[in-house]
Formats: sequence, structure tokens, C-alpha cells
Amino acid sequence: MSPRLIRKLHRWLGLLFSISVLMASGSGVLHNIMTRTQAPPPQAKPSGGGMDVNAIQISVADAVAKLGGNAEAQAVNLRGIGGQPWYQIYIKDAKGPQYVSAIDGRVDPAQDEAYAAEIAKNFLAGAEVKKTDFLTAFNMEYLNIFRVLPVYRFDVNDSLDTRVYVSTTTGSVTRHTDRERQLEATIFTMFHKLGFIRDKDMRDLVLTVLTFGTFLVALLGIWLFFATQPRKA
Repeated sequence: MSPRLIRKLHRWLGLLFSISVLMASGSGVLHNIMTRTQAPPPQAKPSGGGMDVNAIQISVADAVAKLGGNAEAQAVNLRGIGGQPWYQIYIKDAKGPQYVSAIDGRVDPAQDEAYAAEIAKNFLAGAEVKKTDFLTAFNMEYLNIFRVLPVYRFDVNDSLDTRVYVSTTTGSVTRHTDRERQLEATIFTMFHKLGFIRDKDMRDLVLTVLTFGTFLVALLGIWLFFATQPRKA
């Protein structure tokens, strides 16, 4: 391959794939800005309303039995919801946790949302919250980098459009954001991960092509450097 052809390929491929370099460098700058303007992710620290442990009257075995004779428990947590102790029980093949009162053995599925609301309210220093979504899949705001599903979304009626995502499995807030934070995060996602391409397979293909194109341009540049060196007399 002649140096002239290499130079021409390097030039036009460099122009074609420079967009990936611009987007990568732009997202890198924005990432540094976000480390200064955005708080770190919330700690995965179980949170609730506390409980009176002296009120517990039902054993774990009795609580599991309340869910049916064939119930096979995979995990059991003791949660404080509304100041009362509740068993959060994960049954094999069940879609979500079951809740049994540790006081009287009452079964109440609605305690999952109540527990999530309590976590959100405590995290936001007592602010009133409203459930606006229940996510079983990731979306453009709650990305797969947050890892935990399912989660509840709660919004606060304030000037910042504050919202939090809550997991009752971990007993904690998994994401805290607002209008300004989300604007930065959205721009970063568009630049760094081509988030405007909704189909994941197509997005991965485009990212792979752009990355390989950048690699190819750099390789041609190295090749051109050695191919055009002046020969020694």
C-alpha cells in the first residue's frame, strides 16, 4: 500500500470518525464537571421508621407458615414500617417480597409500597413524597449502572423536581436526582453512550464501529509515520 493511499485513507477516515473522538472527549470533560456538581450515590444503608422490638410476638417460622403450608422461604428480613415490626419474606418463585406482621401475623402486600415511601421520606428529611412509578426495567433516567431492580420512584413537589428511586430489597435509596442533575446526566449519556439510540443492539453496533474506526485511524497514522520517513543516504 503506497504512502499516498495511506495518507488519503488516514485523512478521510479521520474526518469520518472524528465525531467519536469529540463525543468521548466531551463526555470526559462533562464527567469531571459532574464529580464537582453532583453528590455521590446514596449509601446502601437500610432505612425505615424504626420499630419496637418488644412488640414482636410472632416467630419467623410462624410468619412463613402464614403464607401457606408449602411456602419455601429464601430470605427473611425484619423491617420497621410505621413504627411496627414486619417480616419481609422472599418466597421461592414469588415475584416480590411478602409482608407478615411480627405482632399479630397479619399478611399485607401493601406494606411494600408503604415501606418504600417511608425510606424515601426519611432520606429527604421528612419531605412529602408521591409515588410516580414502579420500575421493573431500566430506562433513560434510571440506567443499568444503578443495577438494582425493581425500584419505586417517588417525586417531591418542589422547585427542583426532586425524585428518588427506592429499593425495598436493599431497604435504601438507589438514586437521588433532580432537574439540573438529570440534565447533566442526560447529556453525558448522549455523548458517552449514544443514549439517543434507543435500541440497545443498534447502539452497541454503532459504538463498536466508531471505536474500531478510531482505532483504525490511529493505526494508519502510525503506519504513515514510518512509511513516509526519509530514507538514509
